[in-house]
Amino acid sequence: MILRIGNASGFYGDRFDAVHEMLTGGELDVLTGDYLAELTMLILGRDLLKDPKGGYAKTFLRQMEEGLGLAHERGVRIVTNAGGLNPAGLADALRALADRLGLPTRIAYVEGDRLPPRDGILTANAYLGGAGIAACLAAGADVVVTGRVTDAALVTGPAQWRFGWGPEEYDALAGAVVAGHVLECGTQATGGNYAFFTHHDPRDLRRPGFPLAEIHPDGTSVITKHPGTGGVVDLGTVTAQLLYETAGARYAGPDVTARLDTVRLTQDGPDRVRIDGVRGEAPPPTLKAGLTRIGGHRNEVVFVLTGLDIEAKAQLVKEQVEDAFERAKSRPADVRWELARTDKSDADTEETASALLRLVVRDPAPEPVGRALTGAAIELALSSYPGFHVTAPPGKGAPYGVFEAAYVPASDVPHTAVLPDGTRVTLPVPVGPVRTRDLEPVAEPPLPAPLPDGGPTRRAPLGLVAGARSGDKGGDANVGVWVRTEAAWRWVVHALTVDALKQLLPEARDFDVVRHVLPNLRALNFVVTGILGEGVASQARFDPQAKALGEWLRARELDVPVDVLESSCDRPGGTPVNDVPEELL
Repeated sequence: MILRIGNASGFYGDRFDAVHEMLTGGELDVLTGDYLAELTMLILGRDLLKDPKGGYAKTFLRQMEEGLGLAHERGVRIVTNAGGLNPAGLADALRALADRLGLPTRIAYVEGDRLPPRDGILTANAYLGGAGIAACLAAGADVVVTGRVTDAALVTGPAQWRFGWGPEEYDALAGAVVAGHVLECGTQATGGNYAFFTHHDPRDLRRPGFPLAEIHPDGTSVITKHPGTGGVVDLGTVTAQLLYETAGARYAGPDVTARLDTVRLTQDGPDRVRIDGVRGEAPPPTLKAGLTRIGGHRNEVVFVLTGLDIEAKAQLVKEQVEDAFERAKSRPADVRWELARTDKSDADTEETASALLRLVVRDPAPEPVGRALTGAAIELALSSYPGFHVTAPPGKGAPYGVFEAAYVPASDVPHTAVLPDGTRVTLPVPVGPVRTRDLEPVAEPPLPAPLPDGGPTRRAPLGLVAGARSGDKGGDANVGVWVRTEAAWRWVVHALTVDALKQLLPEARDFDVVRHVLPNLRALNFVVTGILGEGVASQARFDPQAKALGEWLRARELDVPVDVLESSCDRPGGTPVNDVPEELL
């Protein structure tokens, strides 16, 4: 008995017709959609302030105009967190839609994740597990809408329902969590945003298909996609997604703590990767909660500096703007300048001859980031450096959001399933030292023997040997790095230390960095604490979600053993040796 679970959304704004593609492209039992992220909760919170009947992902409702009928025809259940801050409201809207379409669709929803109001907090939601989803499906629901659940709960819930797993079947639950984590970001598991994308036919990557998991009763799974769809599913694409937005070996959730250091991946045929060996432990006694609030007001302006004397031009405009702030007696509380030297000498286009000087200001009040900035910037138009212009006139400023993580006792959160007939069922939570386990760091595993000393090396980008994927969790960034050969693993695990990472990424030098070793995946996962400030909504950094931090790391050069370069580049899926610059080999 196999449970086929597909994904049709990795974020609010993903490919609209993915629902149609997944429902018509092949066999499925359950179709999931992940619409919530830290930034999305802030967006939905502001939406709910404007309209008490809102607060959910309206895109999903529009997708169901066709999707409800297709799912009914094919007997596919739909499970989604598109309910956001108002799962009951979305459930009501879906019932009205089903009635209008003449469909007997049974709608259920899960609530209880919203925490009591707190001063200054816009939204506060605990991350629930899959038990409420399982209860709704067991009661005959065709569509289950949730608020804030873990992304993996969209898979663990249906698996608990289908296979009847108890709350202490930790290994099976952990296997479903890992499969859910691979599916949750949609096409990132099928070749999207993939470090080694140049090693595949570009025609396959123009429109990657969405992933699905074949879940087995013991929690093992196979990640694949519908036949004939674009993209690719291989060890690299699955490894990349496993490392995305994770940290150490213990991946905690409300249902189970999955041990990522036990995951085994095996290529199981074209576009099929088997996941097995996953071990689970009792979940922690607390639930993670996400809090969002309005952090203040923000504005920015980007000055274009062209040609000669870039540094001097930047210094002049900085001094002029600072003088204008002082004269206006309205200097913003936080003023940050960043000079990006995108200019080239003797450039053959004006754009490539130009650098960008970015000014970002923040303040609790709107006035210092409004007229104070626009006046300071625009009034310099005829009295600053030669060639003065900006990419766009600064606006009046706008509020910015802040995300914070907190932890609450699981017993304080009323995880509630509202069944299709309106019956409300409060789900039990694990309590006590037997049913829960406090999180503890995992000791670093034994490292493989380093490569013999004395072999020839070449200066080369890390990315010729290693893949990477990076992302955000609140104000922290993670950078997962993996290699594809044993020789590369024996080198990188000793070469890419925390100190080495800080040398390669100078922007990380002032932050705490922790390295986690995952030998089964030949992977290292680095967590850089605080590099993203107050999170993506505050846009404290050029790349506020750290999406390209891993690609920057891969572009950095270091001394790589020639044998490692050759073994990494001359393997299936690697860069052919003939395509590598001769000076690197």
